[in-house]
Amino acid sequence: MCGIVGVFNANGEAVALPLVRRMTDAIAHRGPDGEGQYTDGPIGLGNRRLAIIDLSPSGHQPMTNEDGTVVLTYNGEIYNFQNLRVDLEAHGHRFHSRSDSEVIVHAYEEWGTGAIEKLNGMFAFAIWDAPKRRLVLARDRFGVKPLYYFWDRQRLVFASEIRAILLHPAVPTRVCTAALNQYFTFQNVLTDETLFDGIRIVPPGTWISIDADRPQLCARKYWDFDFTQPLSVSQAEASEELHRLFSQAVTRQLASDVPIGSYLSGGIDSGSITAVARRQLGRLTTFTCGFDLTSASGLELACDERANAEVLANLLKTEHYEVVLHAGDMEYAMADLIAALEDLRVGQSYPNYYVARLASKFVKVVLSGAGGDELMAGYPWRYYRGADSADQSDFYRNYYDSWQRLVPDGEKAMLFAPSVYRDVAEQSTFDVFRNVMEQADGLPRTGSRADFVNASLYFELKTFLHGLLVVEDRVSMAHGLETRVPFLDNDLVDFAQRIPVQFKLKNVDAPERFVDENEPAKLRRYESERGGGKVVLRDAMNRVIPLEVTERAKQGFSAPDASWFRGESIEYINTLLGDRRARIFEFLEHDYVASRLQQHTSGARNHRLFIWSLLSFELWLQRFLP
Repeated sequence: MCGIVGVFNANGEAVALPLVRRMTDAIAHRGPDGEGQYTDGPIGLGNRRLAIIDLSPSGHQPMTNEDGTVVLTYNGEIYNFQNLRVDLEAHGHRFHSRSDSEVIVHAYEEWGTGAIEKLNGMFAFAIWDAPKRRLVLARDRFGVKPLYYFWDRQRLVFASEIRAILLHPAVPTRVCTAALNQYFTFQNVLTDETLFDGIRIVPPGTWISIDADRPQLCARKYWDFDFTQPLSVSQAEASEELHRLFSQAVTRQLASDVPIGSYLSGGIDSGSITAVARRQLGRLTTFTCGFDLTSASGLELACDERANAEVLANLLKTEHYEVVLHAGDMEYAMADLIAALEDLRVGQSYPNYYVARLASKFVKVVLSGAGGDELMAGYPWRYYRGADSADQSDFYRNYYDSWQRLVPDGEKAMLFAPSVYRDVAEQSTFDVFRNVMEQADGLPRTGSRADFVNASLYFELKTFLHGLLVVEDRVSMAHGLETRVPFLDNDLVDFAQRIPVQFKLKNVDAPERFVDENEPAKLRRYESERGGGKVVLRDAMNRVIPLEVTERAKQGFSAPDASWFRGESIEYINTLLGDRRARIFEFLEHDYVASRLQQHTSGARNHRLFIWSLLSFELWLQRFLP
């Protein structure tokens, strides 16, 4: 696990080594164990190393092959690198380290860009192919590791984090209004754009190349989810195979020369990972984030996960640690958190920031249950919203309406300042939403309820999960911590996407019931009323954790912010957002924001997601556009 940077000058101008060093220094938190730079005429590469496998100097980056014709800077972990190494040695390749980095170098020598499809892991890397004068950037299938770039047809500037790209003197710093429009619609950005105009993210499952003699970007999607090949198996057979592949995935991701821990919420995803890892490693360190509920009310009283986590930690005999957040802890972390995030996506992430900080005090690697919900239908109320649609067009409209998490289209003219609204008025976020699924080759389109549910799962895997992964990378790497996600193992995902919908959802034919995304503990209430998802996963995990855990209603990881935003945090909110001179009012209308804040504080409406996004955007502007 590391951080990477690089510059390619399409005009042939030599890249200055001091610039590459400054960019590398900007992401020092991602790799406190070492650094390196490489320049060769128009190419410059940098790396910060967080040593996880092969702690010796042999793992130093940028890494080259024997004759220096292939140069790699790489961030991530390849979990099948040992198998690939055996294969490559049979082809005559010789290795000088035990690192997975060197496997990528030789794999590229042997198979070119075809090597990328063979990698099972999380990665973002750049390879300079000196004989071909070609630069290749690649990102893993699911987007676990981020990779950003700026391209103005004269130069390509790229890095694991945007802060490094901004150090290049040719990169402007201004807001991308198209991304801003998406953010205040979905609380996410669904395209490859970011809030920084001109800075894009390499899409998951994609590699990009550029040749010195033909300076134009060539992008290729090498992998995508495919729901068109459902299995013809019984639920018992699916359960058995799911258990096998899950255990294999967790075991694969335990490869490390440094201590490993695990997040533990007390639920099925993290609990199952912890149970399998505990069997393999013996003693295991686990971490939970809880909340002081003194000022919480109503359904928010179910927000705290500590009791369930403590029961499971005791059963599994882990060395267990907790951090408890109180009203007011958010504001103490916000400035540092937003500086770390850079790329604003999804909801409240300060609890993740605090628990990552806790884990980093004990381990360098932590296992996370991310991906389990999106793969195995853990948010059932969302999928039913479009399942009753008459046809594909009807589905797109119904499902889009449910994903306008912050501001509906009909209120955009009131939300945005006139100058911004002129930019975004013709930008259809519905088209952005629809294009995510229209561009997918792996979706069945017969118009059945199962098809619509699979389309919903695809959308969340491509967008919502991607946002969660981007945020998780930032909050963990801000503390020099590597997060691994066993649910996003290639073999496990390939199988999970083929499991029939009726094995995931308890009642595929249930009629729709609207659930407000702002509602705290919505998952628990929904499941108690309607029955939940992840049916076959619960059955499979009965083999590793107690029935009381697998049958427990999903709880979710959310602070009691609705109450805190009306109480202890109100002064902080008013200070940041109540002043007409606040930076957000260069882009948003004060009266609209004030009206929504008043609705929340009076208890008339719950706008906690909108308030979080306002706070995040204000601090983002202060940090990156001073």
